[in-house]
Amino acid sequence: MPYRAVFMLILASTLVFPALAADPTGKWSATFDTMIGQQKYTYEFKLVGDKLTGKAVSQNGEAEIQDGKVTGDVITFVETFNFQGNDIRIEYTGKISGDEIKFTRKVAEYATEELVAKREK
Repeated sequence: MPYRAVFMLILASTLVFPALAADPTGKWSATFDTMIGQQKYTYEFKLVGDKLTGKAVSQNGEAEIQDGKVTGDVITFVETFNFQGNDIRIEYTGKISGDEIKFTRKVAEYATEELVAKREK
């Protein structure tokens, strides 16, 4: 088969079969510094299609994951945290790489924080 035909076949297959989403299903943990002190979190994720569900658990309580989605190796979701009677929206964007997720989380208009979650074995 000529090289041009092989190249076209490879190109066509990458367009027809997009990259599969990384699967974050399972339990992940992270410890990181925030504006209210060091936080220890456990995230429990479940992926169905591209929809992400689960919960975020910290020493401050538990929150259901909202608006969760995984596209390729990018994971996004929202946690609503109740602090002194006020609901605070925390938006997560992360990149999955094997057994690590490097997250940036935006805590309402108050702070942006970086953290790394590791898959629990």
